[in-house]
Amino acid sequence: MAAKAQALAKIAVTAPSTDGLSPRNFKQLSAFIYDRTGIRMPPSKQTMLEGRLRRRARALDAETLNEYCAMVLQGEVDDSELVHLINAVTTNKTDFFREPRHFDYLRNTLLPAYQAAGRRSISAWSAACSIGAEPYTLAMVLDDYAQAHGGPDYAILATDLDTNVLATAIRGIYSEEMLEPVPALLRQRYVMQANDRRRGEGRIVPELRSRIGFAQLNLMDSHYPIGKPVDMIFCRNVLIYFDKPTQQKVVSRLCDNLVSGGYLFLGHSESITGLDLPLTPASNTVFKRK
Repeated sequence: MAAKAQALAKIAVTAPSTDGLSPRNFKQLSAFIYDRTGIRMPPSKQTMLEGRLRRRARALDAETLNEYCAMVLQGEVDDSELVHLINAVTTNKTDFFREPRHFDYLRNTLLPAYQAAGRRSISAWSAACSIGAEPYTLAMVLDDYAQAHGGPDYAILATDLDTNVLATAIRGIYSEEMLEPVPALLRQRYVMQANDRRRGEGRIVPELRSRIGFAQLNLMDSHYPIGKPVDMIFCRNVLIYFDKPTQQKVVSRLCDNLVSGGYLFLGHSESITGLDLPLTPASNTVFKRK
């Protein structure tokens, strides 16, 4: 207890009277989050961060956010709490068929090219899959093409840092509102009504869910244990949260896991200008591995 009191005195010395993080504690906690996730927390996001961490503080019986901050920074929490912390700070905006031109390019250009080259199977990785809308959209496009053209077969890996969103993705249950962007024919084929019709939910069919392997992965890790390099990687609307040095490291590691001639899909608001990468433009925010 004496050690804890000393830690609190050292870190929370500037704690304000209200239940908010002191400037010093916010700066230290932001650096802690950056080191582990690559996500930047500028001062403009302090209120958002405080709001997300209040539940975690209550769960640990911390009387204030500054006390919670001290517990985290002094290593007084276990690994499971660090997982909860990371889950709390990650942003998980996602939609089915988001940025549809990417999927048009896949359906109309890449898949015919793979088929013409005699490819019997292709592999894809959704590197920040959130609650699953992106990998399930990808699976719908790949499966629909394979059924219409006799192949190629496909395998999809979907990863995310946040274990909560991964659990949602694995269940594959979504509100009718969220499923609205799915074209009617694909929705009829790949979405079934959930057991309780009153809840207004649909569930991705088992045949499609079984084609995707979900796993936790931190893009800040020095090595991505995904097995063999894949043919295409979707890592969209992630780089916008990283500074340039972190972007360089992350995209370089993505390229290490992409076959020569493979494709990297980024978000339409993202740019790799100024980065030293073995990539050439193929389409709008689609890049080909040299």
